[in-house]
Amino acid sequence: MYNDKVMKVFKELKNVGNLKGANGIGRVGNAACGDIMKIYLKINEDGIIEDAKFKTFGCVAAIASTSIATEMIKGKSISEALELKNSDFIQELGGLPPQKIHCSIMAEEAIKAAVEDYYKRIEKQQKNYIDEE
Repeated sequence: MYNDKVMKVFKELKNVGNLKGANGIGRVGNAACGDIMKIYLKINEDGIIEDAKFKTFGCVAAIASTSIATEMIKGKSISEALELKNSDFIQELGGLPPQKIHCSIMAEEAIKAAVEDYYKRIEKQQKNYIDEE
């Protein structure tokens, strides 16, 4: 069902687990559909993703998609990371079965959710700073 590259990524996962100091966390999916992805980002003051980790509950395609996505966004600016699409993850994985394309879409959505969370945290910090003055 899966090509050799997908299986290699799945067997040699990178960036699994919590990320201490994460300032952007994105969660997508639900237990009812069977796939849940959580991506943790550490973004520096210059808007560069210094580190990314993930936890995914799901199938081989979901886990491999999230692993490859975290690899591809590390070191990129927020805008560069947001330009990546699920098709980029599929290409990097050498393809996914048609019925598993949604897994790569979820990885893209998890990144967007983590960036959105980052911006909400920044906005809250700025508001708290202004309120303190």
